[in-house]
Amino acid sequence: MNRTFFIRLVSATSAALLIIIVWQSFPIIQGVVLGRFAEPRAVAPRGDLAAFEQSTITVFNAARDSVVFITTAERVVDPWTRNAYDVPRGNGSGFVWDELGHVVTNNHVIAGASRAVVRLADGRAFSARLVGRAPEHDLAVLHIGVGSDRPPPIPIGTSNELRVGQSVFAIGNPFGLDWTMTTGIVSALGRELPGEGSLPIRGLIQTDAAINPGNSGGPLIDSAGRLIGVNTAIFSPSGGSAGIGFAVPVDTVNRVVPQLIARGSYAPPRLGILFDPRVDAMLAQDGTSGVLVLGVDPDGPAARAGLVPARISGDGLIAVGDRIIGLGATRVDEAADLIAALEAHRPGDQVELHLRRGDQHKSLRITLGEPR
Repeated sequence: MNRTFFIRLVSATSAALLIIIVWQSFPIIQGVVLGRFAEPRAVAPRGDLAAFEQSTITVFNAARDSVVFITTAERVVDPWTRNAYDVPRGNGSGFVWDELGHVVTNNHVIAGASRAVVRLADGRAFSARLVGRAPEHDLAVLHIGVGSDRPPPIPIGTSNELRVGQSVFAIGNPFGLDWTMTTGIVSALGRELPGEGSLPIRGLIQTDAAINPGNSGGPLIDSAGRLIGVNTAIFSPSGGSAGIGFAVPVDTVNRVVPQLIARGSYAPPRLGILFDPRVDAMLAQDGTSGVLVLGVDPDGPAARAGLVPARISGDGLIAVGDRIIGLGATRVDEAADLIAALEAHRPGDQVELHLRRGDQHKSLRITLGEPR
């Protein structure tokens, strides 16, 4: 009895194990046998692209031909043979400004380079000539000699109407990967970064659109395909995109670039005064803010408006004259504030200049002059 039960138990267990093994092995056996007859799978219907996808594609296709890839080289001299030759220095992005062949990029893209080559979206490459640069805004203008089939200039928008949260698109050549598009939003407005020298770059657009090395100088565009900024810098401990990028606003670009094309350099509208940030810093230690007028150009706007400069009294002390504390709606605590306020205007604009003259507050209407 016990022997018969044992045999049945072993047989049932073996059968169960065999069934389990066959069941688990069936997919493998099926794959091996039927895999010989494998064919490409049927493509699932896609349907129409979403509206935002269609819009993004349209924006890229419209802007692509206006974006350029810039490579730079630096001339070095072999100290032993005295032979001079070019070595690759870096690359960046830019965009076509007008139909005359002017290309806008960042100043730091071409700084220190002896040669720059601009490659268009259709593959043509041209040696570029430096027209002018404005390090204080990290902007530069190049010129390429395109005879026929010129690339279209990028449409210009305005940064004055930007709102935090609106969509933006960055097009450029990150890490040399040409004509790459990334998307994001306007994260903040009016940001400030250290600039060349002692003056900061103010009024920058902050975006979370991925901006990496090589994107510098490329356009930041809105959902209408208009230029709203020039990608200039990222904040990143690792050197790659960390979701914090900055762009020079297009309203600044539209003021600076025409001057660079016309005269090779940029200067804000002129008040016609002499001032010194070091003097203002000393006065600030006593709680006195503003920009002290140290001198007045006899032929300048300040002289015509009647500004009173500081002077040296008979006993060798400084007799304080006018102190500028505001220009238009902008408060002026130091020289950087005054320069930033002037850069928001053009020559010929009439502005309200707010002064402290002794114990009195005065407001004068002044017409800004052409830079020299």
